[in-house]
Amino acid sequence: MTTVHLHPTMWREGEHLLIEHGALSASLFLYSSGVMAIRLRTAHGELVLLPYQGQQIWSASMDGRDLGMRSMFDEPQPTTTYLHTYGGFFVHCGATRMGVPGPTDTHPLHGELPNARYQKAWLTVGSDEHGEYISMSGSFRYTVAFQDNYVASPEVRVWAQRRVWTVAMTVTNLKKTPMDLMYLAHINYRPVDNAALVTTAPSNAQAIRVRQSIPSHITPAPGYRAFIDALAVNPALATRLTPGLGFDPEVVFTIDAAADAQGWAHSMQHLPDGSADYVAHRPEQLPFVIRWISRTADQDCLGFSMPATAEPEGYTAEKAKGNLRSIAGQQSWRCDFVVGALEAPAATIMNKTIAAIS
Repeated sequence: MTTVHLHPTMWREGEHLLIEHGALSASLFLYSSGVMAIRLRTAHGELVLLPYQGQQIWSASMDGRDLGMRSMFDEPQPTTTYLHTYGGFFVHCGATRMGVPGPTDTHPLHGELPNARYQKAWLTVGSDEHGEYISMSGSFRYTVAFQDNYVASPEVRVWAQRRVWTVAMTVTNLKKTPMDLMYLAHINYRPVDNAALVTTAPSNAQAIRVRQSIPSHITPAPGYRAFIDALAVNPALATRLTPGLGFDPEVVFTIDAAADAQGWAHSMQHLPDGSADYVAHRPEQLPFVIRWISRTADQDCLGFSMPATAEPEGYTAEKAKGNLRSIAGQQSWRCDFVVGALEAPAATIMNKTIAAIS
């Protein structure tokens, strides 16, 4: 295994190759906004990563298809304000707070992690049971006197021949006393008309619950309340992305996804051509699945599986529900994901697996 430690001085005008390893490569470039980015290429696609801004996956493509949401942002902006640079494919949310702040909350939307200024970043080249890989990792230390002191360290790992990749997040509490933990993986795919949304949960109102409150940062379109009321009775109405459904400005569900014998829950956007977009996570780490759909004239977004420690209603509301997690003093917590695309044969097999669990 070889590690390349990154430094902001390594970025300059024009994209330049840093690592070439068989079918894998990593190149560095600057957006016109000044945000530093890394392009990881594989035999089948590429990811664009932001090593010093949230360690986000800003964009992803596989076999020539853009996987990520359509947003109002052509490129990331150098800000820590969540809605001022909203368009990333995979955004870490948390870790002390997460969700939409309630009336008594003081935390920012989705906490401090989404656009965190990472102090360190590095690339690793190695091999494992799946073959040769390149990964990006980093560390972000968040310290507030008398309150918080932790390090977040994520990893994104891609392989030369695989169409899926892994993402992990480790949070280490540096205090000698416990810290509250809230985390959500905001995974933003692009919706495909007439695709089916499948997950390891039954399509009923007990397992898939629509959010009926309306956050202050959104303005509902006509007919929105009636659509929400219908979904509260029958959430299966939103498991096929029929054009014209009222996901304007957004609809949010909480899903109880079951794990397979190996501890993984599976979710897909099963496309009309037979292929699929895919997310797997471990419910023992992240017991809630949030599903977020927003289809408007200005953005087209599908978080069909956004695993989380809690529902996205903000710190005070989730604490009252008993949904906060805790990391003991000088201990760590970790979560793991498999994310990407499946070709039609693999998607057919996975659809059968999901059906057998749900």
